Amino acid sequence: MHETASDALSAFDMAAMLVVASALLGWFNHHFVKLPHVIGLTVMGALVAIGLMVANAFIPGITIDDRVTGLLAELDFTETLLQGMLSFLLFAGALHVDLDRLKVAWLPVLMLSTVGVIVSTVLVGFAAWGAGLALGLPIAPIWYFVFGALISPTDPVSVLGVLREEAVPLSLQSAVAGESLFNDGVGIVVFSILLGAALTGADFSLGEGARLFALEAGGGVLVGLVFGWVGYRALASMDEYTLEVLITLAVVMGGYALCSSLHVSGPLAMAVAGLLIGNQGVTFAMSDVTRDYVLKFWELVDELLNSVLFLLIGLEMIALAPGVDDLLFGLAAIPLTLAARAISVALSTKAIPATRLSEKGAGRVLVWGGLRGGISIALVLSLPPGETRELILAATFAAVLFSVLIQRATLGRLIAKLKDDHAPAVEDAPSRAVH
Repeated sequence: MHETASDALSAFDMAAMLVVASALLGWFNHHFVKLPHVIGLTVMGALVAIGLMVANAFIPGITIDDRVTGLLAELDFTETLLQGMLSFLLFAGALHVDLDRLKVAWLPVLMLSTVGVIVSTVLVGFAAWGAGLALGLPIAPIWYFVFGALISPTDPVSVLGVLREEAVPLSLQSAVAGESLFNDGVGIVVFSILLGAALTGADFSLGEGARLFALEAGGGVLVGLVFGWVGYRALASMDEYTLEVLITLAVVMGGYALCSSLHVSGPLAMAVAGLLIGNQGVTFAMSDVTRDYVLKFWELVDELLNSVLFLLIGLEMIALAPGVDDLLFGLAAIPLTLAARAISVALSTKAIPATRLSEKGAGRVLVWGGLRGGISIALVLSLPPGETRELILAATFAAVLFSVLIQRATLGRLIAKLKDDHAPAVEDAPSRAVH
């Protein structure tokens, strides 16, 4: 019986291959290509994927791309990200967000992560529907709104990475960090509701959708508060840094597992738990030695998972064999998602006077800094196989790659330009807000 490479690989083997590949490509990028780390890994992962596909097409007997496709299929990118990486990444990111500053911008954060996501979902859905009609695509209308839901949340991995590199005003920094931590949980809930309607063929019920949203989001916040408080009390009861690092791991893994069994939002739970431990726990429950170990441990986890995640995004291009319709729909997705982001940000931060951000250029930073990444990729890869999935996959990849390669690479220039124009869009980053 013929056994493929993916059949012979254990979970440890696959993890080892990804870490080794990330380290090698990261080393090569650092010494020779010199792109920002996340961008470099995404570009090189994509180039490796393209190279494998070209070799497979022109060199007889080469089937490396088939092996990699099998490996990625067995890895189950959606399960790996949503049930594994995301819990760690959100907790690590939330640890470094100052809750006091987040409270100052709580209303813009609430609007951006709820109203903004919903408005963007609707706008992208209608715009994509129009593009689909113009191209004559055989997609039921509900699937355009599924695409809107999966592409609307900004990615916490990308956004928080930018905040580590670029200094922005305190209120704007809090708004971007808070939105990126919470809107992915909201987006996943909205996506799940719309996907359920698309798969069953039932008419979408706004009332039922609101009920499910309240249960999943509210339940996630409640679990996060409980696990965060229990973790804080455990940390405050001792001064043993090795055990305290283990307690933070238990909060993340145990809390996320409980959310999965209760069918509530794990991403929201981890964001809330991370905020609680990163503020109350770091300030009142840890010695200086423990604080140093805990924060450095989670920085290392964050950097490692970031490296693997963006390498995976590049390699996932192997799963996409675009036709003409796929390419055209993908190209159309880039401007329509940007336009929807701009409108949703304007409505979320300007419709109500109390939600307005005072910094000049804040809207432009929020729009251009609304990066898409691994969450959107994971959600689209969870769609059932078929022509609809391939079209939505092409549009998602186009929007994500444009976001990572163009928006992220030029966001620093935008902030520098605002600084040159004497707008208070750039200032020294505070040491506590985002580490």
